[in-house]
Amino acid sequence: MNVSRRGLLVAGGAAGVAAGTAGASAGSAAARGPGGGRRVRTGFDRLAAGGYAELAGQRVGVVTNPTGVDPAVRHIVDVMHADDRVDLVAVFGPEHGFRGTAQAGGSEGRYDDPATGLPVYDTYLKSGQALADVFTASGVDTVVFDIQDAGARFYTYIWTLYDCMVAAVLAGKRLVVLDRPNPVTGRAASGPVLDKAFATFVGREPIAQAHGMTVAELARLFNGEFLAEPAELAVVRMDGWRRSDFFDATGLPWVPPSPNMPTPETALVYAGTCLFEGTNLSEGRGTTRPFELLGAEGVDRRWAEAANALELPGLRFREAYFTPSFSKFQGRTVGGVQLHVHDRAAFDPVRTGIGLLVTARRSWSGFAWRADHWIDKLTGSARVRTLIDAGADTDEVVGAWRADLAAFRAVRRRYLMYR
Repeated sequence: MNVSRRGLLVAGGAAGVAAGTAGASAGSAAARGPGGGRRVRTGFDRLAAGGYAELAGQRVGVVTNPTGVDPAVRHIVDVMHADDRVDLVAVFGPEHGFRGTAQAGGSEGRYDDPATGLPVYDTYLKSGQALADVFTASGVDTVVFDIQDAGARFYTYIWTLYDCMVAAVLAGKRLVVLDRPNPVTGRAASGPVLDKAFATFVGREPIAQAHGMTVAELARLFNGEFLAEPAELAVVRMDGWRRSDFFDATGLPWVPPSPNMPTPETALVYAGTCLFEGTNLSEGRGTTRPFELLGAEGVDRRWAEAANALELPGLRFREAYFTPSFSKFQGRTVGGVQLHVHDRAAFDPVRTGIGLLVTARRSWSGFAWRADHWIDKLTGSARVRTLIDAGADTDEVVGAWRADLAAFRAVRRRYLMYR
């Protein structure tokens, strides 16, 4: 891994990181969730409670999608549009769109939002000067980012954030990131670290496959390590979130951040099983359990038996048969496995994904990588593919990224905001 640390420019008032990091111990100001339990206050909750002071005197545009909601599941764009304290003039939609009407690899284009009348600009696959031109055309002074992440390097919203930071510098705009929980905890980073030679929209910079960070922490890391010129950045931290929290501990409503991320349980396995997008097996798209069901025509009980024999921590595999309604094997019955996680704290999604690739290749003669070597983009280099093709076992593959991961973890620690 080759990263160099630079100075981090962080702008923000009482709602921003400067005030927030001083109170890094979690939870004293947390609201109460259903039944009197703890509820995390998101960055937006704190921004609104502070009277939107961070946005005072600014023409504001928001980068968001259906996950940008308050505890009453009202969309933040609708809430801010109705509040005279915010001069909201534009919305920017990422992959899947602002209102979430598009499938994977799609967006909503440019339109006026029927609910608010606000102009909605499409950011998907725009970066650099092209995205800066969108910000300039919108007339905003400040760009606000509020999207729920899933915790994996190849989930594209964090690179939308990165691209917005780069474009904000080029356009002379300020960027405010409203923080939300990492749904699969922020305990540790795991998996291979991206080789910059393999950079794409599913991985722009050298971070780990499961980064173990929140979006605000990532914004700080991007600013301090990767941007040629740091953005004028403010982050509004959460109250009450602990690094050990899975999403169901937050008391927050789960809104699917994309059509194939229906539940927090999907996010739990995603950092590992999304690797099957790089193979000729189904990753479960078109089923009610995407990324928890994996399979192909011709796969039988031997895969589940081989996977269980690995004794991977925290889960068991069930022989499963399913018929995807779209995507790979649409309308055809396939065989494979279903993941059943029984100990979330012990479960390692990336190690599990590697173990499943190793055993799929060994137990099914029809196994193949996608012809475009998409697996290399997902894992961040050719190393995983070439090792598995050479007959390496799970431990050998996982061991190959140990030094890079240790280097990333050391950098990552400097940008963490919560305990």
